Amino acid sequence: MTPNGFPDGRQGDAAAAATSLTPREPIGLLGVFRRKRGQATTEVVLLFPLFLFFLWAFAKVYVLLILVQKMEIASYYAARRWQLESHRNADYAGDDEGALRTDILGKVNEFIGFGADNPAGRALDLDGGSAQLDISRTQVWQVVTLTVKTKPLDLPFYKSPGFTFYVTKYVPNRDRPIAFELPGVQ
Repeated sequence: MTPNGFPDGRQGDAAAAATSLTPREPIGLLGVFRRKRGQATTEVVLLFPLFLFFLWAFAKVYVLLILVQKMEIASYYAARRWQLESHRNADYAGDDEGALRTDILGKVNEFIGFGADNPAGRALDLDGGSAQLDISRTQVWQVVTLTVKTKPLDLPFYKSPGFTFYVTKYVPNRDRPIAFELPGVQ
C-alpha cells in the first residue's frame, strides 16, 4: 500500500497528488546521468572512434583549404614580383632566371611552410623540400605557375597518392617607360 491508499501507486485525490510532486532528492545535471547506470556504454564505445575519425577528416580538409589559400597568396607575390623586377632585355634576362627566381622561390617556400624546422609544413603535410616555380615568357604575358605536392595518405582502408596543387597567374610584361626628353634640349 502506498500513502495515498492505492496499491499500484495511483494518486487518489488532489492532496495526495500534491504530496507526491515534492522532490525526494535534488536532481542536478549529474544526477540524471547517475540514475541510468551503464546506459549507452555500447554506443559510446562504438561511436567514439568514428567521431574521432570524422574529426580528423574534417581537420585534414581544413588544412587543405589553408594550403590552397597560402598558395594563392604566394603565387600572387611571385607573379607580381616577377612582373616588376624581371627584365625584357636579353642582356639581363639571365640574372632573372638565376638570382631573382631563386630569391622569389625562397620567400614562397618560407611563406607556404617548407623547411625542416617549420611546424606549418608538418601540419600541411607538404611533400618534397620545395615548391616548384615555373615561369614562361610570351610576347604579351608572363605565365607564373606555382606547384605544391602533399604527402600520400596511407590508411588501412584508404590510400591516396597525395595531392598536387597548381596555381597559375598571368601577368603582363611591364614595359619600362623611356625617359621623356624635350626635342632640342640636351
